[in-house]
Parts: sequence; C-alpha cells; structure tokens
Amino acid sequence: MVIRSPYPNLDIPEQDVLTYLFASGDSLSENPLWINASSPDIYLSLRTGLQWIKRLALGLDNLGLKRGDVIMIVSSNHIFIPIAYLGAVGSGRIFSGANPSYTADELRFQIQDSGAKLLLVHPTLLDTARKASKAAGVAEDRLYLFSDTEHKPIDGIQDWRTILGNLDDASRYEWPRLSNSESKKQIATVNYSSGTTGLPKGVMITQYNLIANSEQTIFLKNAEKPEFKRTGKYPTADERWIGFLPLYHAYGQLNTMLMAAKLNIPVYIMSIFVYEEMLQVVQKHRITELQVAPPILVLMSKHPATANYDLSSITKIFSGAAPLSQSLQSECTQRFKMSVGQGWGMTEVTCAGLVAPSGIEGNSGSVGVLLPNCEVKLVDENGKEVGMGERGEIYIKGPNVSPGYWKNETATRDTMLEDGWLRSGDVAIIDEKGWFYIVDRLKELIKVSGLQVAPAELEALLLTHPAIADAGVVGVQDSFNAQEYPRAYVLLKRKGAASPEEIQGWIEGKVAKYKHLTGGVVLVDEVPKSAAGKIQRKVLREWAKKDGQLGRAKL
Repeated sequence: MVIRSPYPNLDIPEQDVLTYLFASGDSLSENPLWINASSPDIYLSLRTGLQWIKRLALGLDNLGLKRGDVIMIVSSNHIFIPIAYLGAVGSGRIFSGANPSYTADELRFQIQDSGAKLLLVHPTLLDTARKASKAAGVAEDRLYLFSDTEHKPIDGIQDWRTILGNLDDASRYEWPRLSNSESKKQIATVNYSSGTTGLPKGVMITQYNLIANSEQTIFLKNAEKPEFKRTGKYPTADERWIGFLPLYHAYGQLNTMLMAAKLNIPVYIMSIFVYEEMLQVVQKHRITELQVAPPILVLMSKHPATANYDLSSITKIFSGAAPLSQSLQSECTQRFKMSVGQGWGMTEVTCAGLVAPSGIEGNSGSVGVLLPNCEVKLVDENGKEVGMGERGEIYIKGPNVSPGYWKNETATRDTMLEDGWLRSGDVAIIDEKGWFYIVDRLKELIKVSGLQVAPAELEALLLTHPAIADAGVVGVQDSFNAQEYPRAYVLLKRKGAASPEEIQGWIEGKVAKYKHLTGGVVLVDEVPKSAAGKIQRKVLREWAKKDGQLGRAKL
C-alpha cells in the first residue's frame, strides 16, 4: 500500500534558493546569524551575508566560470562556508563539499568524479589539496585559500578574497532568477554518498529539492506547536543553535545554511567538534536546540564532563544521520528533561524523509512520520508491497528526492526507479498511527558517527596490499556506545604473510580516520561469495554477530 503523510501537502515555492532566502531585500536582518563560536564578535548577518554572496558570485563570473561548473570546498567548518555554498548555488554553479579528513587520494577521486573547476581550501589542508588537484589535473591557479581570516599567499596560492567583486558592483548584482521548471532542473549541489551499494557517488540535488526539504522540515518542526495550530503561523521563538555538524554534509547544510537562514536563527559555528567546548558554548550562549548524530547523545549520557555544565536552556534535541536506540533516546529524555526526537533520511532525499514532529512525545525509538508532499511504500524481498506492522524496504517519492547520480546513469537506474520512486536500502515497519521504525538495512554502507563508509572502497584498497588475496568488509556493532565500525575479513596469499595489526596500520595511512578498520581484521580461509562472484554480505554480518561485538569505550 502507498503511505502518505498525515499532514496536508505544502505549497512549495518553485524558485531559486537566493530568492527563497533573501526575497525581503532591503529589510534583511542585521542580527548575528552565522557566528564564530570561539569568537562571537566575528559573525555574519543576513544582510552582510548576502553582500558576501553577491561578491563571490561576481568573482566567479570574472574568473570565467560557467553556469553548471562545480565549486569544491575543502575545509573544516567556519562562518564563510555558507557564503561559498550560497554564492556557488545562487549564481548557477554547483557546490560540492569534501570531507576535510580525506587523504590526497580520496580527495583526488572526488575532484575527478565531480569535475571541479575551482577549489576553496582551508590553509591547514593545502598540502593535501595540492597533491590531490595535481593528480586530478587541476591547475594550481584554481586553488584559493579559504578561511574566516584573510591569509597572505602560500607558495603562490592566493586568498579567496582576491577574487571577490567590490561592494558597489555587488549592490547592483542580480542573481539568476529561476522559473518553475528551471528550479527543478538546476543542479545545486553534488553531495557524495555510497547509495545502497558500491563506491561513493555524487548525488545531484536541485534548487527545488533544497527548498522543498527546507519547507517540509520547517513545517514538521512547528506542526504540533499550540501557537501554530491556533494561528497557522510559525512561532517566532527566541532560538539559538550550535553548528558542529560538518558543512560538507547534507545534514549540516540543511540546518545551518538553509533552515537557519530562512528562520533567521543564530548558529554558533564550531570549526571542529570538541565535546567540552560544545558544552561551554551551550552554557554560555544558552543554546535552545541541538541537531546531532547518535554519538553525541552517547557522550551526553556517559561522559563525566556533562555534569559540570548547565544544559537547562536546551528544549529540543534532534538526532539523525544514523540509528538512535530506543534505550538511549529514553535515557537522554529522562535525564535532561528535554524532548529528544529523531528522523530518517539520506543524501538522495536531500536530507530528511521522515521526522518526528516537535511537540509529540511517547514515540521512543521511532524515526517519525512522513514529510508532507511525500509518499512511501514498504516492499518485501520478493518485491511485494506490505502493510502495517510488516517489514519492508522503504521506497520514497516526493519533491525532495534527487533526480539521480552525477554522471552515473547505471547507479541512477538501479536506485531511482520508474515514476519517481527511490529505493532506500533501509527496512522499516509502520504502526497504526503512521509512525515508522527502522528495523534493518539492506544497503551495504557502514555508518560511522553518521558518516558513510563504502565497503567496496575499503575492499578495493585491501586488494592492493601485497599479502592479501581477497577481502570482505562489513560493519560491526560496539556494545558500549551502539556505534558501528568497519571490520575486514581477509584471505592472505600465504599463511603468516601479514598480521591483522599490520593490515590495520597499513590502511590507516590511506583513508580518512572514520574509515579505519576499527572493527578489527579477521583472517579467514575464504571470503564468502555467490556463484556470480559477489561478496555475500549477509554471511559476513552473521559472522560479525557470531564473532562477538566490540566492547570498547570511545569517548
């Protein structure tokens, strides 16, 4: 059966993102919006933010970059990333963010796959970016230093401010307005995901997708609040957020760069996540809402430093990017006396697909209800649609669903089905009230602190090791903090050719930290495969359960 949202469809604006966010023009707020958490006197408002956005758009024009060209950001969080994001998207280019922990080879892959024409690089990451861009064939004069303070040139690489248009020209700049059909076709971002299988792929998200998911999520943030029910208008509560979610990731983009700007909610942006520094920001600035991944809730629940800070200003915690256990959700709700809700999404639905509406309690363990304007059907392993209380893979359709993968028609056909349905790879059940519960995962990817790890990527890398004949990678659970970590089952070319510890150390120098084989390396006599030669991950998952879960604290 096809399941629809319990809420009526929204009238989603069919326009460009800058018009959606900055239509009020001269009346734009001058209150702090994107704030440096460590130096709060450094900030951007809606008004000054738009000035910077226009100046960057002019600079990209002056460099000869065309509409549809990809602008890549290689940086930890800072207050000018929203400027780069909106300057690229709003001027008709495409934004792609790279994980700042990437190795040169990982970054080279994304540069080549996306076809990036310009890289904005944090000075601390310049060496890696130069190696990657050289290997990808991108000239060094297309690299610019990118941080929240102006830098002198480093080995000839200029600061990004050198390309900006001046204020007078920016005041007259008109960004390209998009008609209804153009908004749905204009690619805004290419965010990288492993999808349901295989190597990382660029997910195309249109300007309309971004606006739709913002509108859907803002609605469910307010739908059950008494003031909205009474007046039909969103409450103008005194909210303050903290931005430690990575801004190269869809989760951070939706909240920090789109929803915060649309609602004019100040966000204290942290350059890197340090737990006690986060607690200090919450206490000092009286943060009212947290958007987190489950590992943050583990820290809040178990880290001894939590008791040293006043967190009473927080009224709502929203958890996404990875499954949140019912026990942890209940524990945090009771301990901190605040609402703890969660949602489900994936890069292919822009960010969110299911969300627990604010103001409704008592659905611990559920990922919420379907967003307005969306449809879902649950499909069993035989391709049959199932009903209430039955397990089925989530197929979703709506205005937030991606049109496909960047320059990858095969992957698009495999995941984006006929009539707009997207196969999610996640298995859920729905109860009689329309609330969804994630119960399993068909897709291959491993979630580490909310970040995706593609088993195929690690397997391909392991096969380049001179001692390894075959390898299969799967996620293994940590019984202490309910996290998942990559574990490799490895067949050696000869007995004693390498130890598990040697293999773990070898791979650490080749991939970002979250992809390390922290779940361990297990030597086996055979990697299970089907008659067609495909790794049988179901068998690997059974092995992982039988071998035993991890029991290490990771605070």
